[in-house]
Amino acid sequence: MITMRYSLLELNSLVREAIENALPMEYWVEAELSECRESRGHCYMELIQKDELSATPIAKAQAKCWANKWLTIRPYFERTTGQQLHIGMKVLLKVYPQFHEAYGFSWIVTDIDPTYTLGDMARKRQEIIQKLKAEGVFDLQKELQLPVFCQHIAVISSQTAAGYGDFCNQLADNPYNFKFETQLFPAIMQGESIGQSIIAALERIYQMQTEDLELRTSLFDCVVIIRGGGATSDMSGFDTLALAENVANFPIPIITGIGHDRDESVLDMVSHTRVKTPTAAAALLIDHLKAVQETIEGAQSMITHYVQQKLSIANSHLSIISESIPRLFSVVKTRQEAKIDALYTRMPMLIERRLTTESHRLQLIDEKLKALDPALLLARGYSITLHNGKSVRDPQQLQPGDEIETRVEKGIIKSIIA
Repeated sequence: MITMRYSLLELNSLVREAIENALPMEYWVEAELSECRESRGHCYMELIQKDELSATPIAKAQAKCWANKWLTIRPYFERTTGQQLHIGMKVLLKVYPQFHEAYGFSWIVTDIDPTYTLGDMARKRQEIIQKLKAEGVFDLQKELQLPVFCQHIAVISSQTAAGYGDFCNQLADNPYNFKFETQLFPAIMQGESIGQSIIAALERIYQMQTEDLELRTSLFDCVVIIRGGGATSDMSGFDTLALAENVANFPIPIITGIGHDRDESVLDMVSHTRVKTPTAAAALLIDHLKAVQETIEGAQSMITHYVQQKLSIANSHLSIISESIPRLFSVVKTRQEAKIDALYTRMPMLIERRLTTESHRLQLIDEKLKALDPALLLARGYSITLHNGKSVRDPQQLQPGDEIETRVEKGIIKSIIA
């Protein structure tokens, strides 16, 4: 049996001819961008289609828009939509197939329909954001405050990620010798399992934090979610509703540093603070503690200055008082001596006046006593009846057989009560 043999170039040429013959026209195709970059005026894209239920990629293809077309398409698209082409955008492209013997197959883009706007990934992201806002949880993390001494850090990252090592090294080698304690909660940071893996890590942190709070202490001051690099297309794993809700409702501040400057995930939006990289997250914590230190040092300096100022004023007052004491004592002594002299001079007159006053008062008392003398009453014809030496005021006080005395001016009459 004779088998025809082809060189790779010959076979690839046959493929190119077959494609050109079978697909001679331009076609409009819907696709999602999983990669989009410019180089030397050309735009290179990776197109992807995902299964609607599992979000698993079911088709991929390379696409190129050459500079002669891209320089016209790009400004019109951006002016119409108000945004640039970006990963996650679903686009409607006009393409024709091209197979190159050395570079393989790709779709050549000749036009992009700007009315097709945001793609499926971006649309889902917007739906998630709106749902979080409707639930009233979108800004919950922003309402939390980093503890003043934020040094106990729970880290969610891949254990082997370079970004995790960079984060720990940055904290350990800080120029201020601040001490940080970190505890890693490993999680998958790439692929479709990102969301569930991070949620599981958050649940472990929450469980430990809750158990520790029962002992009236706080185990962690904040959570840091970081990854070092990774494919941009994996950013969709940070845009799930379940992950966003878990982060938004978490009771301690969450800092994210998952990379990619030009992309902001829903996770970034709902977190307490978003930074670009793991090292930026470490720098944030160091700067926070530095600001606290500066505040303390500023307060210490202010208190020291205030105390010194008060001591200086007090010393000045004491000096003035000590200098004025002899003079004040002399003045007081002179005044007191003058008072004593004046009192000594007036003393005989004051004594004589007091004796006169008291003599007059005694005369008045004597006259009152004489006016009250019972003998005067008896001389006027009155009598006094006594029983057992006490005057009788009420006949009811007496009993038959009681002996009474009746005193009159000229004597005493004794009687027996019948």
